[in-house]
Amino acid sequence: MILIGENIHVISPTVREALTERNSEFVGQLIEMQAQVDFIDLNVGPAKNKLENILVWLAKLVQEKSDCGISFDSSNLEEIEKGLKAFGGKNFINSTSNDEPKLSDCIDLALEHDSNLIALTMSKETGIPKDSDGRAQMAFQIYEKCMEKGFDSEKLYFDPLILPVCVDQSQAFQALETIQIIKQSFDPPVKTLVGLSNISNGCPKDLRPLINRVFAVLAFGSGLDGAIIDAKDSELITILKMLETNSPKSDTDKLYVSLADMMREFADINDVDYDVNCSQQSKIIKTARILLGKEIYSHSFTQI
Repeated sequence: MILIGENIHVISPTVREALTERNSEFVGQLIEMQAQVDFIDLNVGPAKNKLENILVWLAKLVQEKSDCGISFDSSNLEEIEKGLKAFGGKNFINSTSNDEPKLSDCIDLALEHDSNLIALTMSKETGIPKDSDGRAQMAFQIYEKCMEKGFDSEKLYFDPLILPVCVDQSQAFQALETIQIIKQSFDPPVKTLVGLSNISNGCPKDLRPLINRVFAVLAFGSGLDGAIIDAKDSELITILKMLETNSPKSDTDKLYVSLADMMREFADINDVDYDVNCSQQSKIIKTARILLGKEIYSHSFTQI
């Protein structure tokens, strides 16, 4: 699974200040901290005014500080193009939706620079479809445009768009089901990717890592190929690498493998064995049941 670190994000006041001031020491530490991932997401928003040309500066800094690829994350395609030219390494364009002319422009830019492309299963007209069929249909429309232009399907990553479980609980399962449908429906095949932290936005801080990890396991079993993650969560990274190599080292690891297998085999969570006397395993199962819509979410669900 491809892992993309999310820790350089302009919405953070401290990160924005560091980017504005071109603080290479502060930003360099954020880059070095994400050494465990494959790519670093550079979320710079529209990159206007004081952030003009920021992706060129960041691309050079990433090359200096790490061996990671870059996910160029901006609504400003001109700035992304500058960053791509300055970098020249393995990369993602993050992202397009099913809107013209942006979709065609992103495909053309990805073709020119041999980039991976993240495509959101939404459009300005429809917003985010509420069910998996609607999102899959959106993916098919984007796919057709990519194939018309000769884009390599192996470089096309569909994001089913996770919504916070505490806002609309039903959407967690819809996102998982969208991944399953996309992985089964396209020939030649495409890939899938999620912004993992979105699933726990608005949840209590102490619950967020658990929710993120369990959703990642369920998504992995559904066929997920990549995730944008908090690179500080070393346990999440360890879990995902354990699943990828199928090398459980503890009973909890075995439970994670069972949950991934459950999704892969379209089985029922009631058939998953776990140690009911183990607090950690019980919390994992409760979280999975919440994400699958089997129980109602509350901020105190692990205590019930």
